[in-house]
This record gives sequence, structure tokens and C-alpha cells, in this order.
Amino acid sequence: MKRLSILLIALVISTSVFANSKDSIPANPNDVSSVNAIIKAVYDVISGPAGEKRNWDRMRTLFTMDARLIPTGKKETGEGTRRAMSLEDYITSSGSFLEKNGFFESEIGRKTERYGNIVHLFSTYESKKTLQDEKPFMRGINSFQLWNDGKRWWVITILWEGETKDNPIPEQYIGTIN
Repeated sequence: MKRLSILLIALVISTSVFANSKDSIPANPNDVSSVNAIIKAVYDVISGPAGEKRNWDRMRTLFTMDARLIPTGKKETGEGTRRAMSLEDYITSSGSFLEKNGFFESEIGRKTERYGNIVHLFSTYESKKTLQDEKPFMRGINSFQLWNDGKRWWVITILWEGETKDNPIPEQYIGTIN
């Protein structure tokens, strides 16, 4: 009887874990077929003119359920700070700002390292409020951690830091996408 109870508990737990690992809507295969495709899709989803709704359902298909988005920076005191968010936290905290103000983020450089099914890459970005803006209002580096489950690519983490006058982006991270 005890073994049967343990087996039933294990079955319930494994069923709920596998059920939670599936997309609520299927990912577009073109978005998740390669490292280039998934990075392009992330930038595409968050970018758009003022007043345009973002496709948050598409964004959800790019990330694992336990993914984290982590902006970093410095307080006025100089102390480092970070905020770890789930994808839903990010959508709630940043979504209305992106949609209200217009936001276009594009990749201007990349350094990639891969081992088996995991990839780490520094994706240097610049952000503009409109595509016509001559100068970006912000630049920085997104540190992506990606994973391939044998079928497709997933975003596990994006950790980022914006450029400051005290912390300029080194030239080695601009202009080359490898």
C-alpha cells in the first residue's frame, strides 16, 4: 500500500511538471529554430512604435517557464543593484512603458560561446524611441543564456546592464556578430 501511494504521488508530480513545461500556444518554428532566430524574435517582440501592442503571447513561447530577466545597474551611492523577474513580472512592469512610449531595440554586436546544447552570448544593443531617431537614447549589453532541448531553442536568462559614461561598452562588443 505504501509503495502504491509513493507511485501515485510520483505520477501526479511528474504529470504536473510535464504539463507545465509545454507552451500555452505553440512557438513559431521560425522563431526558435536557431540561435540567430530566437535572438531576433526577442528583439522583435519588445520593439514597436508608440501605441502598438506587443505580442506577449509570442514572447512567452520563447522563454522557459522558469526563465529570469535581470536588469542590473548602480544606485546613486555607487552600490550595484539587480532585480530578478519572471517573464510575467517583466511584461507587467515594462510592457505598458514600451507600448506607450515607443521602443526599438536592435543588436549592434554579438559574442557567442557554445558548448553542446547551451549557448551564452553577449548581445550589444542600442535603443531608440522611433526608427527614425538618429541617435539611441540607451545602449548596453544583454547577456543571454540559451538552451536547446533537442527540438528547439529556449531563453533561460537575460541579464543586462546599460552603458554609462563611467562604464562605456568596449569596442570589441560592437559591430561583430559571431
